[in-house]
Amino acid sequence: MGKRNGYQPGTFCWSELSTTDQDAAKAFYSGLFGWEVSDRPVGDGEVYSMMLLDGLQVAAIASQPRQQREAGVPALWNSYVAVEDADALTERAKGLGANVHAPPFDVLKAGRMAVLQDPQGAFLMLWQPHEHKGAQLVNAPSALVWNELQSPDLDASAAFYTDLFGWDVHDAPETQEGYKLIKNGDAQNGGMRELTPGSPPNWLVYFAVEDIDAGLARVEELGGSALMGPIDIDIARIAVVQDPQGAVFALYAGQLDP
Repeated sequence: MGKRNGYQPGTFCWSELSTTDQDAAKAFYSGLFGWEVSDRPVGDGEVYSMMLLDGLQVAAIASQPRQQREAGVPALWNSYVAVEDADALTERAKGLGANVHAPPFDVLKAGRMAVLQDPQGAFLMLWQPHEHKGAQLVNAPSALVWNELQSPDLDASAAFYTDLFGWDVHDAPETQEGYKLIKNGDAQNGGMRELTPGSPPNWLVYFAVEDIDAGLARVEELGGSALMGPIDIDIARIAVVQDPQGAVFALYAGQLDP
């Protein structure tokens, strides 16, 4: 079980659902993962829903911003990377060809963040922590276990993120041909693969479950749908699913890092 009280810069540290129906999403994910809800007021009658597992923060569910809703942006999971200086990394990303959709801003006393779109089109959040360090539990059942980029140009994506974060992006073993693994320092930090036809470039979040078939059945019982899988890989069985509001995420049943 991977309890955390902080993250090395360059590490994925938080996942957050931006959804069109916050209450329905809370019910779905609580039913699927056993998450508890802790609503935090954020002004104008809005709440930021911290999702807890055994009292530990594992993810969040937020109402989609009005501008995104009006633009027809679907519900989606956001991936956050810990950084020491959001302002400096934003400028670096811009110089490497990224679009800055939200320049660095303070999130109350929790931290400072920015919203980027990489040169290949995937969105990513930078997180400079203050009071909120990130997920307090990862690599455990019902917690975040993996982040995976789907890109139309793997080599260009690998070069961008290596330059931005100093990641070591390298080819996976031959059994996973066409897949790249990410290391941040000595730690595994996600993967990259070719874009699925018909999908926009994106960072896909994986949550661990103890049994992939039971997890898929539960998704469908709760009104979600299976998009792909289950698929056997070397260390696990995985599946890609969609919640009732349309947000895509993945389930992972297998070997877990500490």
